[in-house]
Amino acid sequence: MVEIIQKDGTWTFDGDAVRIVPGRDKGVGLLRRTLGEVLVPLRALAGISYEPGRKAGRLRLRLRDGADPLLQVTGGRLPEASDPYRLTVEPDRGGVAEYFVDEVRNALLLDRVDAGPADSYLLPGPSVPITVGAGDGTVAFDGDRVSLDWNWTTEEAKRSGGARDFRVADLRSVEWAPSRGLENGWIRFALAGAPAQSPPPKYDPHSVELFGFKKDPLMALVAAAVAVRMPHPAALASVPEPSPSSSPSPSPSPSPSLPAGFTPAPGPPAAPALAPAPAQDHDALLRRLRELGELHQAGILTAEEFTTAKAAILGRF
Repeated sequence: MVEIIQKDGTWTFDGDAVRIVPGRDKGVGLLRRTLGEVLVPLRALAGISYEPGRKAGRLRLRLRDGADPLLQVTGGRLPEASDPYRLTVEPDRGGVAEYFVDEVRNALLLDRVDAGPADSYLLPGPSVPITVGAGDGTVAFDGDRVSLDWNWTTEEAKRSGGARDFRVADLRSVEWAPSRGLENGWIRFALAGAPAQSPPPKYDPHSVELFGFKKDPLMALVAAAVAVRMPHPAALASVPEPSPSSSPSPSPSPSPSLPAGFTPAPGPPAAPALAPAPAQDHDALLRRLRELGELHQAGILTAEEFTTAKAAILGRF
């Protein structure tokens, strides 16, 4: 067995799996601390590397594509501090890191582990139940049902529809995207049978819009916990498309060309709930700025969170 202990965390390899325990250093991201211990079986690994540096080195695990539901839903977009498969190594422990790499690589060669894509998840994903509040809502997942609830930042037309509740079996996909600059992120649940073109997360009653705050990455844990209980992408890709010659083409539908839910209709709820207005209402934005200022003064928002949220709102004027 080989082990490397750092402030950033502890990695242990017993020949069959790499056990990752996050450290308590301030540089350890909230996602890693919440995810907790991770056991990566040898057959889920595609490789390992050590990158030395003057101030600190980096030990990195590379997993096979499709082996981990967390990496599947995040698609390489996790912030560095949230990556559970990265370990900061102090300069005087570089030799231990290199020895760790050699041991794992030798095991991969001896076991002839296939580094190609996996056709099933080889890691169990985050534990459930899990509840995360971030952005304009809260997501709770018990392993079977997903529930979405809204807060004061939610667009009125979206909030007026009330909380949402559905089962994993009702889902076509789950997606997570981080905030970038002034562009908000989201976690989106696409229900089976829903139109392929979803409304923007701000108006979508099956999405939570993320504003770039500290808890945003935790929504990736929710997405991973849901994704691991859905069919693996490789299984979906292997389903053959129906042959045009084997089944008659359906007759054209007389319904409108726009999908249901997107057709403008008289009455106040339809337009604002389903498509963003061409220009934001300045009074509403100013009101949100005042509310953010009050939260900052009360100590609920940090200076960094307040600055990020303020910049996002000002960008909508």
